[in-house]
Amino acid sequence: MRTVCRPGTPWMLKLSLGLRITNSRRENLRKELHRGVEVHRLLEAGLARRWQAVHPGFDIVRDPAWIGVDHPALGDPNGLDTVLREMPFGPADRALCVAGLVAEQPVDRSGSQLAQVLGELAARSGRPTATVATEWFLRYLDAVVLPVLWLDGQAGIALEAHQQNSLVLLDRQGWPVGGRYRDNQGYYFRASHADRLHRLLPGLGAHSDTFVPDQVADERFAYYLGINHVLGLIGAFGSQQLADEQLLLAALRRFLAGPAATATGSALPAHLLDAPTLRCKANLLTRLHGLDELVGPVETQSVYVEIDNPVARA
Repeated sequence: MRTVCRPGTPWMLKLSLGLRITNSRRENLRKELHRGVEVHRLLEAGLARRWQAVHPGFDIVRDPAWIGVDHPALGDPNGLDTVLREMPFGPADRALCVAGLVAEQPVDRSGSQLAQVLGELAARSGRPTATVATEWFLRYLDAVVLPVLWLDGQAGIALEAHQQNSLVLLDRQGWPVGGRYRDNQGYYFRASHADRLHRLLPGLGAHSDTFVPDQVADERFAYYLGINHVLGLIGAFGSQQLADEQLLLAALRRFLAGPAATATGSALPAHLLDAPTLRCKANLLTRLHGLDELVGPVETQSVYVEIDNPVARA
């Protein structure tokens, strides 16, 4: 909605938009601008090297600089600040926003991009679409979800990795081979990792208000990655009759009990497997309560409700 780019140039611009979308005015806040710069510097300080030694196909779209206006008469400068975002993709890269990938097309009824990708793979291989869809989902977990869990468990940084903030990289055939996270708002630095993160980048969080108690990070991470992203993806497979949801849930359980638990150190896999209920963000209730999730203490910015956990082992 508010990131613009010009093909062939190394930068994108993330502009402010004085409009409520979901439950927030989409204006660049100073703390978010500082946060984007901090994350870039943190990655450059050695974290990216460690991360990509294990997951070379995944990275964060960097926001290493910003420009803004300060004037005594303005008071609040929000709305006049612009993020300079690196353009990491070339014309041959097949990078798709996950939310756009799974969205059905209501105008021409051609189905979602996901359905088109799976249909092409099935036709090329001569296998049923449901079989291809299950393999695609398993590859997706390894390429996109596993690196996000690693960053949480090994570095103490939980990403607000819902579908809109997540990009999947497809190879020429259409298989997932990597991913990117993009958003200078959605980072939760775990308080339990503060000393380690400060050793990497002294002064981290001083202007960005990014450190949170672990229990807050747990709640937000479980919603954004677990419910919105992964369960939302399974729901898209099921609602579009591309694969059986119960089969994909079983595949997710095996993933969470296997590499997600043994190779990342994140607490989220065990939580998704064992918790009978999950805390789910209620966007409509948040909006009806007049809350702006970008304003105020992070613990009380949004309304959360309890839902049954469809992943939990019986």
